[in-house]
Amino acid sequence: MSNQVFIALGSNLGNREQNLMSAVERLQADESIQVVRASSIYETDPVGYEEQGPFLNMVIEAATVYHPLELLEMTQEIELVLGREREILNGPRTVDLDLLLYEDVRLDVDGLQIPHPRMWDRAFVLVPLAEIAPKIKSEKSGLPLSKVINKQFNDKEGVRWWKQWNGVGTYEPIES
Repeated sequence: MSNQVFIALGSNLGNREQNLMSAVERLQADESIQVVRASSIYETDPVGYEEQGPFLNMVIEAATVYHPLELLEMTQEIELVLGREREILNGPRTVDLDLLLYEDVRLDVDGLQIPHPRMWDRAFVLVPLAEIAPKIKSEKSGLPLSKVINKQFNDKEGVRWWKQWNGVGTYEPIES
């Protein structure tokens, strides 16, 4: 039986877009994971440690037979292969993969919390998540994400649409 999961991806070092695409390709290459859909790519201001360049962020929906801890291990391996170094909390990174949601599972074990503990406060996560799953309800308000984004985040707090999925395998820049 496959489980529905949502994974946030971010990058602000090197070729940011290629880092995201490489991570998605590695997820898709695993026979135990099927990428179902991907959000547009958004350029976002750093949160927490602000002395760094802007991020590119996106969210994917996937189906997997992995247990959450197996999926965490797999995503951390992708981060390492793609050059992730953990030197500064919330600091610059080639790629970051965060497990946001895994079915309706609530989990807090071995360094993994599902739902992701800070996702409900981060526009750079909720904006792309709402794009591909607008009916998911916020744990904070109980409202669907499509309504939360407009109420909770003033001007989407540093989240700018950067490239949109064209539906045929590539992303295209957003026209101003």
